[in-house]
Amino acid sequence: MDKPGVSVGARTLLDRVLGACREAGRAVVVGGRRATVRPVVWAREEPPGSGPLAALAAGVRHVEADTVVVLSGDLPFLRDGGVRTLVDALADRDAEGVLSVDPDGRDQPLVAAYRTEPLRRELALLAAEHGNLTGLPLRLLTQELRLLRIPSGPLASFDCDTWEDIATARATIREHGNVLDEWITAVKAELGVDLDVDTGVLLDLARDAAHGVARPAAPLTTFLVGYAAAKAAGDGPEAVSQAVADAARRASALADRWAAEADGAPGEAAGSTGTETGTGRGTGTGTGTESGTGDR
Repeated sequence: MDKPGVSVGARTLLDRVLGACREAGRAVVVGGRRATVRPVVWAREEPPGSGPLAALAAGVRHVEADTVVVLSGDLPFLRDGGVRTLVDALADRDAEGVLSVDPDGRDQPLVAAYRTEPLRRELALLAAEHGNLTGLPLRLLTQELRLLRIPSGPLASFDCDTWEDIATARATIREHGNVLDEWITAVKAELGVDLDVDTGVLLDLARDAAHGVARPAAPLTTFLVGYAAAKAAGDGPEAVSQAVADAARRASALADRWAAEADGAPGEAAGSTGTETGTGRGTGTGTGTESGTGDR
């Protein structure tokens, strides 16, 4: 099975891992060349398929930073926050590497961050001792390094070794608690959008437009909010995120006024006959409020 090329949530496993490393200055991939969501430096162990230590040595040759994050290419649920946790833990401690430990207590040396020079040193020593790195287990490397171990979440170190694992991953991303975040992440990756927005604000806006105006108004309104934000925002993702939030609040307030006007229609009709009963005016029965559209 070509694991890195297998699709989970309409994205290859490799692209999902690369998406978790968007803060990396350089991404090095050891393996056969293929299309990827971001530019990468390609490397190859010799001979191909000679094992994880040989692949690691091939990749480290291209690393220029003092710290390198080492990840296998079959981690469907890894997130950038998990990668940042590894890097930050290494920066704060006197260690040569930080390993994730899965919920069963197993070390995950391919979900880890290492200081580059100690990693190169031990790889060179192992190659000299054994003649080459072909087929050597990763534990020969990790037992020679001063390591910090930190627990990972139940999904962060989940890898796909079998088709059953692939099926589990595909089912997991479609569970109720995961599907929205997974879909938004997939759409951003597909469109090349590096932007974090408050999805709650947009969902509140869609609800207000659907309930207060008409159901088809929801997707059209959110599209127009995005378009308006793109026109109004300054440079940088943070400026765009703020522009989206501002535009969403304004559109949500408009939907509230629209709904309130409809609720007030009977009162307006009564007032037109010369009476001032005030029925229906300002009753506050509109379907949308501004309480859900503020910053969270």
